[in-house]
Amino acid sequence: MDIKLPPTRNPAIPLAQTLAAYAAALLLVAISTVIGLVIEACWNSSPVDMLYLLPVLAAAIYAGFGPGLVAAAASALAFNYYFTAPYHTFLIHNPADIVTVIMLFLVAAVCSQLAASVRRQAQLASSHAARNATIASFARRLLAALDVGQVAQIGVSQFAELFSCQVMILSASDETDILASQPESILPSPSDLAAAAFTLETGEPSGRGERRVSQADWQFHPIRSGNDMLASIGLARDDGMPPISEDRKLLFESLLNQLTLAFARAQIEGDARDAAALRARDRLRSALLTSIGDEIKPRIKAVQTVVRALRREGASDRALVSELDSEMTGIERHIDNLVDVSPGAHSVAIPLGEIAIDLHRRIVTRLGAEIHLTPKEFAVLAELAKHAGRVLTHAHLLRAVWGPAQQDHVDYLRVAIRALRQKLEAEPSNPRLILNEPGVGYRLALH
Repeated sequence: MDIKLPPTRNPAIPLAQTLAAYAAALLLVAISTVIGLVIEACWNSSPVDMLYLLPVLAAAIYAGFGPGLVAAAASALAFNYYFTAPYHTFLIHNPADIVTVIMLFLVAAVCSQLAASVRRQAQLASSHAARNATIASFARRLLAALDVGQVAQIGVSQFAELFSCQVMILSASDETDILASQPESILPSPSDLAAAAFTLETGEPSGRGERRVSQADWQFHPIRSGNDMLASIGLARDDGMPPISEDRKLLFESLLNQLTLAFARAQIEGDARDAAALRARDRLRSALLTSIGDEIKPRIKAVQTVVRALRREGASDRALVSELDSEMTGIERHIDNLVDVSPGAHSVAIPLGEIAIDLHRRIVTRLGAEIHLTPKEFAVLAELAKHAGRVLTHAHLLRAVWGPAQQDHVDYLRVAIRALRQKLEAEPSNPRLILNEPGVGYRLALH
């Protein structure tokens, strides 16, 4: 259930509501004056001054310090006008009455301040409780998200509702890739994309109301875990004002932290699912290939035995028998390479200078320290390592890692290569391990 968070302050209270608060304060003073006149007619005016504390307290508690102070001033003037000699004037002849009026105003003003302070504290406590409930509700919704797309969708809906603005979340790999937005038909301008790129590059806020790229209409904030940039969130208002007011920055930061945790969790779970699927696919492929090897190789052996027997007997055309024997040997070699019957074929790490790639255990180390790679990154590196020194085309790598349906999406491969260079190369801008063959593909350099 979504919870609307009341603002801690509202500088735009309607004028009619403000005037009604002051009018109510004066009305309470008038009622107290009428009651005082009745009491004076029956007894005397000595207890009348205490009656005026009630409207002051009521006005301060329910309307704030301003109406409470007006009630205090009106109470002092009414007491002076109706209950001090000379009556029905604002003149005071008796020094004791002067002290009474002054003390009445001071006590009423102090009571008004205290009551207004209690009101502010109650509002602040209510605001904090509502904020905590909002954060807890947001966290519960994020826990139900299964992937990054769902996390982004929940995030934009919650931020758009709470901050009454447009929201979009952009991918860290490409600032033009909108993961989710509200409303859905959002087209960022070039200046907005420049602000998003700056935030994704530096990890600093930018855009409207910020020091960086302030000409943009949107305000962008990084979503990152440690040094890893996960995404960026952009907010914009229709009136062109900064989307996050000062009194809501703490709420925004708390919600952003929750969103960051959800993004990190979703990415880790996604990588784990990809790794599990890749391992399951490898096990299935290994089982199928082993089955093929077990099924075909005995037949090849049988044919080779017959061919060699014919050669020894010399009863057939020797050239034909030799050619048949050669072809069967070649087929056997190709089957061995395909099936990879030996389970320890890739158990030894492939050394490439400072880098060692263990295809069997799926571990990559640099100078002995293990380097974390995502399943897709490892799959690209493993394919290059299996054909080290050879140029593999873009289409080959895309088919091997992403499947035939994605062989035209070269951007997927470029993002993975860029991430591999960042993690493996000593100088990513001057790669020496993963080399680019312009217009063709990539090659893993042999050291």
